[in-house]
Amino acid sequence: MNTAFRAIPSVDVVLRSGTGSVLVERFGRAEAASAIRSQLDDQREIARAGGQLLDAEGVAEAALARLEAASLSSLRPVFNLTGTVLHTNLGRAALAEAAIEAASEAMRHAVALEFDLDSGKRGERDEHLRALICEMTGAEDATLVNNNAAAVLLVLNTLAGQGGGAVVSRGELIEIGGAFRMPDIMARAGARLIEVGTTNRTHEKDYKAALAEDGVALVLKVHTSNYRIEGFTKEVEAPALSQLARAANVPLVNDLGSGTLVDLAKWGLRREPTVREAVAEGADIVTFSGDKLLGGPQAGFIVGRSDLIAAINKNPMKRALRVDKLRLAALEATLKLYRDPDRLVERLPTLRLLARQHDEIATLSSGLLPQVQSVVGADYSVQVVECASQIGSGALPLDTLRSSGLGFRPQSGGGGALDRLTAVLRSLPIPVIGRIADGMLILDLRCLEDPEAFLANLSRLKHGMG
Repeated sequence: MNTAFRAIPSVDVVLRSGTGSVLVERFGRAEAASAIRSQLDDQREIARAGGQLLDAEGVAEAALARLEAASLSSLRPVFNLTGTVLHTNLGRAALAEAAIEAASEAMRHAVALEFDLDSGKRGERDEHLRALICEMTGAEDATLVNNNAAAVLLVLNTLAGQGGGAVVSRGELIEIGGAFRMPDIMARAGARLIEVGTTNRTHEKDYKAALAEDGVALVLKVHTSNYRIEGFTKEVEAPALSQLARAANVPLVNDLGSGTLVDLAKWGLRREPTVREAVAEGADIVTFSGDKLLGGPQAGFIVGRSDLIAAINKNPMKRALRVDKLRLAALEATLKLYRDPDRLVERLPTLRLLARQHDEIATLSSGLLPQVQSVVGADYSVQVVECASQIGSGALPLDTLRSSGLGFRPQSGGGGALDRLTAVLRSLPIPVIGRIADGMLILDLRCLEDPEAFLANLSRLKHGMG
């Protein structure tokens, strides 16, 4: 054993090896030495057990592998093959190249974020987008915060934050992902909830009765974007609600949730109300997301009457919820893409993926099948499968898009074999995320735009499964 211990190289010897020099160059001497010491501790345990020891180069290589693994960001790119285009857990919208370039420029340089270049005095960061948002929506004025939940919170706190009554249909008291419940948000905002109607049916008379009460501050309409009630239903549409609210001299707030600036029907999707339509229908304030159907970075837009927007901007909470320069730059670039509707699908990833035709995806599936089957080997049979994609993030929850993909069925082992396969796919350099259904792992290829990179990544699968 003493001979084995003497064969273990010192830290200095390992540092002077070829790979040791690489370690120092990439991670610095202190971190390299620490990783080497950890590996040498492992070598001593191996020596006590009579195992095979590494030489200096081998220790350095093991230390390098350790540091490389530790340096990997937990916020890693993945192949989203779940079939959900706007997957909340996978970051929702992928940004357009124009937005990425704009954000990169804002990162590299000082920018006139809150500086008016004409007057040389302090400016407002919202000014960079205000005119553009109003152009796209037809609203009098606009402001923005870091997401739509924050937009709803800020609006309610500003307009009904001292116990003012907020009239809302019971059928619109939604809960979305992450336990965001509308009644809880209203309570945190300081608003007093006034429920009207029933879960499935709410009439104008219900609103009229509530608006006759003292202390009503606003009427709230919430787009039920993450579920739909069908059958014996009734809701009061926004134009009628607007008239009721105006008669009571209170504002109508319309939370569109996902929100969209264009009619999605032209790409074969079910029609969603646009923000411009919500404004035209008489809403005094409209809130919507930036990172869902709009296809930009996370943000929450608030558009509507200029006097109400001015009051919202004076709320002290606005500063805590404001958007940084990176997202402002990316949002500006994204919104400008909408000025060229003929090329919008080509340039905006969200719409490009939603509008992708089934035949194109099916051809991709068939082309990848032989190579993928070769990689996974005989333990799994791979076949082209028909599947249904969905938009995600609460948008059009019952609508699906015809798609195609690859289905992996284990030859034996059932669910356990599928769990092992999904774990190995997640451990790849670029993790591959699919979904399990009908006794197989399905990789929906709607969101796969770089098949060469996918195959190169998948080529590591044999080693991982071994």
